[in-house]
Order: sequence, then structure tokens, then C-alpha cells
Amino acid sequence: MTIRILPAVGDIDSARALGTLLSQLPDAEPAPPVADTTALLDTLARLAAESLDELPEVVLVHERVGPVPALDVIRDLVLRFPAVGVVLVTADASTGVLTAAMDSGARGIVGLPLSYESLAERVQAAAAWSTGMRRHLGNGTPELYAGPGGTLVTVTGAKGGVGATVTAVQLALAAQASGRSVALLDLDLQSGDVASYLDVQFRRSVADLAAISDINPRVLQDAVYTHDTGLGLLLAPAEGERGEEITDRVARQVLGALRSRYDVVVVDCGAQLNAANAAAVELADQALLLVTPDVVAVRAAKRMVRMWDRLQIRKAEETRTVVNRFARGTEIQPSLVERVTGTKIARTTVPAAFKELQSVVDAGRMQDLDARSTVKQALWALAGELGLVAEQPAGGGGGRRRKTSSSDKGSLSLRRRGGDRGAVTLEFAGMFPILLVLMTILWQCALYGYSYSLAGNAADEAARAATAAYAVDGDVAGACSAAGGEHLPGAWSGADISCGPAGSVMKATVKTDVPLFFPGFDAGWKVEGTAGAALEGDD
Repeated sequence: MTIRILPAVGDIDSARALGTLLSQLPDAEPAPPVADTTALLDTLARLAAESLDELPEVVLVHERVGPVPALDVIRDLVLRFPAVGVVLVTADASTGVLTAAMDSGARGIVGLPLSYESLAERVQAAAAWSTGMRRHLGNGTPELYAGPGGTLVTVTGAKGGVGATVTAVQLALAAQASGRSVALLDLDLQSGDVASYLDVQFRRSVADLAAISDINPRVLQDAVYTHDTGLGLLLAPAEGERGEEITDRVARQVLGALRSRYDVVVVDCGAQLNAANAAAVELADQALLLVTPDVVAVRAAKRMVRMWDRLQIRKAEETRTVVNRFARGTEIQPSLVERVTGTKIARTTVPAAFKELQSVVDAGRMQDLDARSTVKQALWALAGELGLVAEQPAGGGGGRRRKTSSSDKGSLSLRRRGGDRGAVTLEFAGMFPILLVLMTILWQCALYGYSYSLAGNAADEAARAATAAYAVDGDVAGACSAAGGEHLPGAWSGADISCGPAGSVMKATVKTDVPLFFPGFDAGWKVEGTAGAALEGDD
């Protein structure tokens, strides 16, 4: 049997030494080593997406791989890929380290410096265990093995008050309304407000899972509140200081448990970086960064993206930025946000319409937001863009019917888009005559203003020409008429132009017709432009 092995080693020398020994193992097929825990998880997730059979039998995790501690990443691997045998490579082969590794789910440890015998023994034992586990899962209970599990989406605010919680709640509601099972996790640990937005009073929170090493389905069910909409809510602790109990290890364990049970997991990460939401962002299939179109928020988004990159949490190009409270007249456009932050920009922007939200926010009934709300339509369209909305069968399917909640009724706008388009067409047809009259009036006003501008400009030129002719005893009237007529377009060429001295000033007057709708069609309306130029000469 061929044993596929994936090493995760950050140090080049250690990777070279490990690769040399692995190549000597019988029936071994070592893959090129990955340099960090992020690349390790991404590689396994990609292989699992292609086929579960593509996953390696053995993963070797070096103790200094980073940035996530080795024991924490082993625990995450076991939760997400339970039929992969994981072995820890460490310089400390003491009983304490062995116990900690086994508690995390490792199948054994290999001591440093490496020896061929020890490595071969551990790899073969882990491979045999993996083969037996896959045989068991394949024959008996295949539903227990779901690879990386449900889709994980994190929503992070570039700064406080940009609308991260509203976005997270509406994305979760959109996914739930399409028929998927959805969990909403509040990891804004000091000031989480998901409970307030959905009118929930529940004494359990994510902090109650901090001391539990094995989060089984029953333990998770006790901590999750099932909302009227069908959402599974795992709330932030009511006492903000308890947020310190949620370490990155706890966050990874909780997220793994949620992903194994729900199709979609949406995480509200707030706007403050801590170990828990950093782990969530790192593990996320889609990491959203919410920003408003103002300088302060865009700068904050840039700082957040750079910090994620420095801490090796997430690369800028793997982050999707969503512009909230957007208006077309705003100077900061999404394309500028994309250039400044270096992230991908979501095609969907969320309009600035706080009045639509105020009543449901104050009442704590975000699920009752009107389906006609532009904010809701934009956020549910964003859910579709992210792939969170399951497509409905063409014939309605023969599956179990479920009770339609108020949020489901709101989702009908997505399912009846054709009907909505017809209604919009009828409304536009009724408004068209009014719009036509309004545009006609505005056009006529524009012609009136343009005619007045032309008359004023012609009068100014006529006054200057008449002044020059007067100074040399020339033909004042001829110079005045010629200069004024030269600066009038053909449709306005029949204007009355006159000039004459008025004290020390040469005054010019131009009277021209105002066209009716189109130049050349006159209705008898006239505008008058006047101008003056100082006379020069001997007194």
C-alpha cells in the first residue's frame, strides 16, 4: 500500500532532513513540504474538495511550523479531517508532550533529531490507523466524514459602527431562507450585539464551551439557541471580561464543531482583533471586511489588512471588502477602496438607508426588515454573490415542507424576481408622462439660461468693439453690430444689437429670442443682455 505523506515544516534545513528520510521509507509517497499552518489547511481543504480519497494518509506537523501552535493545528486537523493520521515532530519527547499531543488527536510523536527507525514506525502506524478509519467510515457511517465541513464566512468591521453585525445577521437570514442550515456565531466578545438585534435572551454563550475539551453534538446543542427563524445562535458572553476565556484553541474547536453540523457558519468578528476572531478569519472560506466610504474607515481597513498580513492570518488578496452606506455621489468609490486596501471588492454595495433599519433595530427584530428595503435586497444579493444562498429546485422538489417564517416571507423577493420586474415596469409606465413633462420643463429652462448667457457675452464683445471705434472716430454702430453678431450662433443671429455712450461708459444692449424646445423655433420670448466698457480719450 502506498502511504501518502504531507509534511508541514517551516525551517528549510529541517524540511530537507525530513524529506531525505521520508524518501527512504518503503511504499512512501511524500509530498513537497508546506511552510506554515495556513498553507497546510488550504492544501488539505483543496484536496478534500476534489475528492476525499485525495487526502494523504499521514500529516507530519513540525513543532515550530507556525503561525498557529502545533498542538492547536493538530486539533483543528483532527476535527476537519478525522481520517487523516497526524504525527507531531518535536524535540521534547517527554511524557507530558506525548499526553498533550494525544489529547489533541495526534497518532504519535517523532523525536528530534530524526531517526529512520522512529520515523518509519510512527508513519506506518498512523497510515494503518488512517486506512482502517477510512474503511470504517466508508462502509458504516459515511455521513460522519464531511471533509472541511460547512462554509465559514467571517464579517469584520474596519472600525466600530460600520455595520458588521447587521451584515452578519442578514447574510445568515438569507442563507437560512434558502433552505440551508445556518449557525450565527458572535465573536465580538466584549460588545457583541447579535442577541439584541434578534431579540434573544439566553444565558448560555460561547464562553461556556471554553473549558470543554471535547465538544460533542449534545454539548454544542446545549450552548446554541435555536431562533424562531431557524438560525442557530451561539452568542457572545454577557460579561465582556469572559471574552478572555475564548482563546484561539477554543475558537478553532468551536468552529470545527459548528461546521460539522451546519451548512453555513457566519461569524460576527466585530472590529477588534483578538485571538479568537483571528483564528476565525484564518479558517474562513470567505473573509469579509466591511468599510464605509469615508477616509477614516478606509484607513482603518488598510491597517486591518496589513495587520492580518503581518500576523500571517490572511493575505489581502484573499479578503473581500464590502462597501456599506454607499451613495453614487460619494467621492470614495469602491474601485478606490480596492486600490488602497489591495483586497478584492464585492460587486454588491450596500446603500446608505439607515431609516429603513431604525425601526427594526430599535425593536430588536432584524428578521422583520421589509423585503422592499434596499439594504436587505443588497445584503441578500451579497449572500448570493458569496454562494451562501442554495438554489431552489425548478419544480419545487418533493422534500419536507417547513413552516414559512417572517424572514422567509421577506425572501420571496428573491424567488419572485420576474414578478417584481413586472411590477416595476408598470410603475415606470405610470410615472413616464410625469417624467416627460419634468424633463421638458428642465430643458426649456436650460435653453432660457443659455440664451441669456449668449446675450451677455455678445453685449460684452459689442461694448469693447464700440469703445475702440469711438476712440478713433470710427463707425461705432457698425463695429458694435459686427462684434456682437460674431459671438451669436446661427439660431440666435437675428438679435437686436445697439451701442451708445452713457457718460464715461460705452453701453451695449443685445436682445435675442429664446427658442421653444429647439433652436430656430421661436415663441416670442426674449432675453436682454447688457454690458459696458470705459471710454478712453481726451476730455
